[in-house]
Amino acid sequence: MTTENSDGGYLRRSLDLLWGSGERPSRGPKPGLTLDRIVDAGVRIADAEGIDALSMRRVAAELGVGAMSLYRYVPGKAELLELMIDRAYRMMPGPDAPRDAGWRTVLRYVARGNWRMYLAHPWLLQANLARPVLGPGGMAGFDYALSGLTGLGITDQERMGFIVALDGYVAGCARTHVYAAQAARRTGISDEEFWTAHVPVLEKAMLSGAYPHVAALAENTFAVPGEKLFLFGLERLLDGLEAFVGAGPARDSGLDGGDAGCG
Repeated sequence: MTTENSDGGYLRRSLDLLWGSGERPSRGPKPGLTLDRIVDAGVRIADAEGIDALSMRRVAAELGVGAMSLYRYVPGKAELLELMIDRAYRMMPGPDAPRDAGWRTVLRYVARGNWRMYLAHPWLLQANLARPVLGPGGMAGFDYALSGLTGLGITDQERMGFIVALDGYVAGCARTHVYAAQAARRTGISDEEFWTAHVPVLEKAMLSGAYPHVAALAENTFAVPGEKLFLFGLERLLDGLEAFVGAGPARDSGLDGGDAGCG
């Protein structure tokens, strides 16, 4: 689901709300609502029922008010979603965030924190975060990640490359983990039941000799929990970044040759 809107004023309205520069309700009776209450209600709904359940009418029902009263605070669902995303981002950095620590410690903390964020708010994985409207929550997390990459002798483009690689890895692992859990709830079929149903077909396939490398795998190959696999891969990613940093001036990041990005 995209958060962007073709309405030209959407970006300005979202930024005004995120940074507190927008106008507050000034007419009518003394407001019984606050923007924070509305955003919190939206997050509760999305956490419990998914992003498809989010609507201004549904949020109003959660708060026990008429839908029209919300529009005095939030112009519409698109702006509300941007506020919800930034609210979720406030989880990072937490009060336990290591300060003045090594870059590997900081990035490990960021990765694990983002993993927890995605699991706490799985609807974030449904939102298009390629161009999020930057708010104070997201900026705080970004600034913290950058703080761990100072003094390494790498360029700012390379620092961004580290963060993009880390975020892509975490989001991908979290998406697989969350979607598997959602599939089990939706179908009523556990992971164990799902894979057990494959056994008769896979046994014949393995005996055919067409997949020798798969057939040679140990029986416990897939017995590792998803979070352990995530942490294993995280350390290997950090190992790769450490090797890059350790290469010193001789390294070639390939980032100075124009637009060769993923998009």
